Amino acid sequence: MRDVVTRLFVVAAIAEAGSWLALLVGMAVKYGPPGNEIGVQIFGPIHGALFVVYGVLVLAVARLHRWSLLATAVALACAVPPFATIVFERWAARRGMLGSAADTPQRTPTPVG
Repeated sequence: MRDVVTRLFVVAAIAEAGSWLALLVGMAVKYGPPGNEIGVQIFGPIHGALFVVYGVLVLAVARLHRWSLLATAVALACAVPPFATIVFERWAARRGMLGSAADTPQRTPTPVG
């Protein structure tokens, strides 16, 4: 369960950043020369849903991995600026906040032959 929620968090962080990109492109088209609102109408709700999913998964992963209150607050705040969710996810992975090899039981090698 812990690994599944952690993987979902990583996917949500990347998807949220991707939806930011799509929304920014949609906004550029809306307010640029074409003046077409279809991009914002499509990607606005998608980004909103992924924003909420990311926030819920931050809370779940923070509880499962016993993050500090500060780390949890930073993870939640990273949903606001574009692409910050990817930066936070990479940072958390490097610091071992998303699990590490020490969390998984080690198997003893079996002889071959």
